[in-house]
Amino acid sequence: MRRSGQILLALLAVLTLLAYGTLALLTYWALLVLWARRPDPVVTVVLGAALTLALGYASYRLGTARIRYALDADELPRSAAPELHRRVETLADRLGVAPPRLLVAPMPQPNALALGGARDGDVVLARSLFSLLTAAELEAIVAHELAHLKGRDSLVKTLGYSLVRTVTGVVWLLVLPLALLVGGVARALALLRGDDPVQFRRTVRVADAAMTSLVAVCLFALTAVVQAYSRHREYAADDAAARLTGSLALASALEKIDRAATPDGVLSPLLVHGDEEGPVTDLLASHPPMTERIERLRRRRD
Repeated sequence: MRRSGQILLALLAVLTLLAYGTLALLTYWALLVLWARRPDPVVTVVLGAALTLALGYASYRLGTARIRYALDADELPRSAAPELHRRVETLADRLGVAPPRLLVAPMPQPNALALGGARDGDVVLARSLFSLLTAAELEAIVAHELAHLKGRDSLVKTLGYSLVRTVTGVVWLLVLPLALLVGGVARALALLRGDDPVQFRRTVRVADAAMTSLVAVCLFALTAVVQAYSRHREYAADDAAARLTGSLALASALEKIDRAATPDGVLSPLLVHGDEEGPVTDLLASHPPMTERIERLRRRRD
């Protein structure tokens, strides 16, 4: 009876290995067919890049529309803040961008963000900023957001994330046949050893994790590059605002926002502050630490 059970387990192991091996072979064959029928390498790269950019741009437009809807912002009429509108128009002219719409939103914490680009941009301000900041400080915050509009930073970052997804998907496809084969071997060995269900699942998880680690490393590395660019653009926007309005005004505004803000909620990645700590979170942070930005501005000579 025991021997019959061992034979049955061996048979199941062989069938499992054959099933996964067949899937791996079919996947590998499909990739070879796609490779054999590929167009010219230059055309392939161009088409892939065009598709990635198109999908990234569509994601950017849809994402911007969703943010506008979620913010429930109202346009700030000129009659309510004529001096602020005049200052924004002056700043926009000096930066070479079209004057943006000024929107005011009931955000849970002090925040400011730029939506759109140099010709169709909006600057969204939390209502609390008008009571928290002086006129000069508010002007410095707006100048920072105008610099983001000029660089179309939100669009560039969205396209970067689209490229990350594309490259990660390609890597996943390339390792898929090997992942299937390794997974089949792990399952077959677990059956032959008669592992209990807990040990069996643990073996499967280890095998899957070993094969997907390459994809994870690729995703992490590319995301870190995009986030490094994002932090660079924050410093660049700080520099542009400092040139236009003075570094002390922007530093003072950031200090007040940092004291008053708590980075929670759906829109927390859009906040102008950054409180991330630790080497890994530093790599993946979209904003530099607020203290570094403030110290950098205070060291700057206008």
